[in-house]
Amino acid sequence: MEDAKRIVFVTVGTTSFDALVKAVVSQNVKDELHKRGYTHLLIQMGRGIYSPPKCDGADGSLAVDYFTFSSSIADYIQSASLVISHAGSGSIFETLKLGKPLIVVVNEDLMDNHQCELAEELEERKHLYCARPHTLHQTLMKMELESLVRYTPGDGTPVARIVDRFLGFPDD
Repeated sequence: MEDAKRIVFVTVGTTSFDALVKAVVSQNVKDELHKRGYTHLLIQMGRGIYSPPKCDGADGSLAVDYFTFSSSIADYIQSASLVISHAGSGSIFETLKLGKPLIVVVNEDLMDNHQCELAEELEERKHLYCARPHTLHQTLMKMELESLVRYTPGDGTPVARIVDRFLGFPDD
Protein backbone atom coordinates (compact mmCIF):
# COMPACT_ATOMS: atom_id res chain seq x y z
CA MET A 1 0.00 0.00 0.00
CA GLU A 2 1.40 3.38 -1.02
CA ASP A 3 1.63 6.03 1.67
CA ALA A 4 -0.66 9.04 1.27
CA LYS A 5 0.72 12.25 -0.15
CA ARG A 6 1.56 14.80 2.54
CA ILE A 7 2.08 18.11 0.79
CA VAL A 8 3.84 21.19 2.10
CA PHE A 9 2.58 24.15 0.08
CA VAL A 10 4.79 27.24 0.05
CA THR A 11 3.47 30.59 -1.19
CA VAL A 12 5.33 33.87 -1.63
CA GLY A 13 2.32 35.74 -3.07
CA THR A 14 2.65 38.05 -6.05
CA THR A 15 6.03 39.50 -5.15
CA SER A 16 9.55 38.10 -5.01
CA PHE A 17 10.77 36.34 -1.88
CA ASP A 18 13.77 34.29 -3.00
CA ALA A 19 15.07 34.08 0.57
CA LEU A 20 11.99 32.02 1.51
CA VAL A 21 12.29 29.78 -1.56
CA LYS A 22 16.00 29.18 -0.85
CA ALA A 23 15.23 28.44 2.82
CA VAL A 24 12.57 25.80 2.05
CA VAL A 25 14.79 23.95 -0.43
CA SER A 26 17.83 24.01 1.85
CA GLN A 27 18.89 20.48 2.70
CA ASN A 28 18.29 20.81 6.45
CA VAL A 29 14.71 22.09 5.92
CA LYS A 30 13.93 19.36 3.35
CA ASP A 31 15.39 16.73 5.70
CA GLU A 32 13.27 17.98 8.61
CA LEU A 33 10.09 17.98 6.48
CA HIS A 34 10.86 14.46 5.25
CA LYS A 35 11.58 13.29 8.81
CA ARG A 36 8.14 14.61 9.83
CA GLY A 37 6.46 12.51 7.14
CA TYR A 38 5.88 15.10 4.42
CA THR A 39 6.27 13.70 0.90
CA HIS A 40 5.90 16.69 -1.45
CA LEU A 41 7.06 20.30 -1.44
CA LEU A 42 5.11 22.52 -3.83
CA ILE A 43 6.32 26.11 -4.13
CA GLN A 44 4.43 29.08 -5.58
CA MET A 45 7.42 31.34 -6.22
CA GLY A 46 5.87 34.52 -7.61
CA ARG A 47 8.23 36.95 -9.34
CA GLY A 48 11.35 35.40 -7.84
CA ILE A 49 14.37 34.79 -10.02
CA TYR A 50 15.74 31.82 -8.09
CA SER A 51 14.53 28.51 -9.56
CA PRO A 52 14.93 25.66 -7.09
CA PRO A 53 15.95 22.21 -8.33
CA LYS A 54 12.97 19.96 -9.01
CA CYS A 55 12.90 16.40 -7.70
CA ASP A 56 10.36 13.65 -8.40
CA GLY A 57 10.99 11.94 -5.06
CA ALA A 58 11.47 8.56 -6.76
CA ASP A 59 14.56 7.89 -4.62
CA GLY A 60 12.49 8.21 -1.44
CA SER A 61 13.39 11.86 -0.87
CA LEU A 62 11.01 14.80 -0.69
CA ALA A 63 9.48 15.55 -4.12
CA VAL A 64 9.97 19.22 -5.06
CA ASP A 65 8.04 21.16 -7.71
CA TYR A 66 7.21 24.81 -8.29
CA PHE A 67 5.17 27.26 -10.35
CA THR A 68 5.07 31.06 -10.57
CA PHE A 69 1.40 32.12 -10.34
CA SER A 70 -2.11 30.71 -10.15
CA SER A 71 -5.44 32.51 -10.37
CA SER A 72 -6.34 30.95 -7.01
CA ILE A 73 -4.21 29.18 -4.43
CA ALA A 74 -7.20 27.97 -2.38
CA ASP A 75 -7.09 24.45 -3.89
CA TYR A 76 -3.36 24.19 -3.17
CA ILE A 77 -3.91 25.28 0.43
CA GLN A 78 -6.84 22.87 0.80
CA SER A 79 -4.76 19.89 -0.37
CA ALA A 80 -1.78 20.79 1.85
CA SER A 81 -0.89 19.15 5.15
CA LEU A 82 1.24 22.19 6.05
CA VAL A 83 1.44 25.69 4.56
CA ILE A 84 4.54 27.88 4.67
CA SER A 85 3.63 31.39 3.61
CA HIS A 86 4.91 34.93 3.26
CA ALA A 87 3.36 37.33 5.78
CA GLY A 88 0.64 38.79 3.53
CA SER A 89 -2.65 39.05 5.43
CA GLY A 90 -4.65 37.52 2.55
CA SER A 91 -2.56 34.35 2.49
CA ILE A 92 -2.49 34.13 6.28
CA PHE A 93 -6.25 34.41 6.76
CA GLU A 94 -7.12 32.23 3.77
CA THR A 95 -4.96 29.46 5.26
CA LEU A 96 -6.27 29.90 8.80
CA LYS A 97 -9.92 29.92 7.65
CA LEU A 98 -9.28 26.58 5.91
CA GLY A 99 -7.94 25.23 9.21
CA LYS A 100 -4.49 24.38 7.85
CA PRO A 101 -1.33 24.44 9.99
CA LEU A 102 0.73 27.47 9.02
CA ILE A 103 4.26 28.78 9.32
CA VAL A 104 4.51 32.44 8.32
CA VAL A 105 7.94 33.56 7.15
CA VAL A 106 8.47 37.31 7.43
CA ASN A 107 10.30 39.10 4.63
CA GLU A 108 12.82 41.21 6.52
CA ASP A 109 13.67 43.16 3.35
CA LEU A 110 10.36 45.04 3.45
CA MET A 111 10.70 48.53 4.85
CA ASP A 112 7.37 49.14 6.60
CA ASN A 113 6.86 45.68 7.97
CA HIS A 114 3.36 45.77 9.46
CA GLN A 115 3.04 42.15 8.30
CA CYS A 116 5.55 41.18 10.96
CA GLU A 117 3.28 42.58 13.69
CA LEU A 118 0.30 40.60 12.39
CA ALA A 119 2.25 37.34 12.18
CA GLU A 120 3.75 37.78 15.65
CA GLU A 121 0.36 38.60 17.18
CA LEU A 122 -1.22 35.51 15.62
CA GLU A 123 1.72 33.41 16.82
CA GLU A 124 1.24 34.76 20.34
CA ARG A 125 -2.39 33.60 20.11
CA LYS A 126 -1.08 30.17 19.00
CA HIS A 127 -2.80 30.22 15.59
CA LEU A 128 0.45 29.80 13.64
CA TYR A 129 4.23 29.72 13.84
CA CYS A 130 6.27 32.74 12.79
CA ALA A 131 9.81 32.53 11.36
CA ARG A 132 12.39 34.37 9.32
CA PRO A 133 14.12 32.68 6.36
CA HIS A 134 17.19 31.97 8.51
CA THR A 135 15.11 30.54 11.40
CA LEU A 136 12.76 28.32 9.37
CA HIS A 137 14.70 25.14 10.16
CA GLN A 138 14.65 25.83 13.93
CA THR A 139 10.92 26.63 13.74
CA LEU A 140 10.24 23.31 12.00
CA MET A 141 12.30 21.45 14.59
CA LYS A 142 10.28 22.89 17.52
CA MET A 143 6.92 22.76 15.68
CA GLU A 144 4.14 20.93 17.54
CA LEU A 145 1.07 21.19 15.33
CA GLU A 146 -1.24 19.81 18.02
CA SER A 147 -0.48 22.90 20.14
CA LEU A 148 -1.95 25.27 17.54
CA VAL A 149 -5.34 26.80 18.29
CA ARG A 150 -7.84 26.87 15.44
CA TYR A 151 -8.54 30.39 14.22
CA THR A 152 -12.17 31.47 14.38
CA PRO A 153 -13.07 34.65 12.47
CA GLY A 154 -14.52 37.14 14.91
CA ASP A 155 -17.09 39.87 14.83
CA GLY A 156 -15.56 43.05 13.41
CA THR A 157 -18.18 45.34 14.94
CA PRO A 158 -16.13 46.42 18.01
CA VAL A 159 -13.17 47.33 15.80
CA ALA A 160 -15.43 49.24 13.40
CA ARG A 161 -16.86 51.19 16.38
CA ILE A 162 -13.37 52.21 17.53
CA VAL A 163 -12.44 53.32 14.01
CA ASP A 164 -15.71 55.25 13.68
CA ARG A 165 -15.10 57.02 17.03
CA PHE A 166 -11.54 57.83 16.01
CA LEU A 167 -12.82 59.35 12.76
CA GLY A 168 -15.39 61.38 14.67
CA PHE A 169 -18.56 59.53 13.69
CA PRO A 170 -21.27 59.31 16.37
CA ASP A 171 -22.06 55.97 18.04
CA ASP A 172 -25.18 54.29 16.72
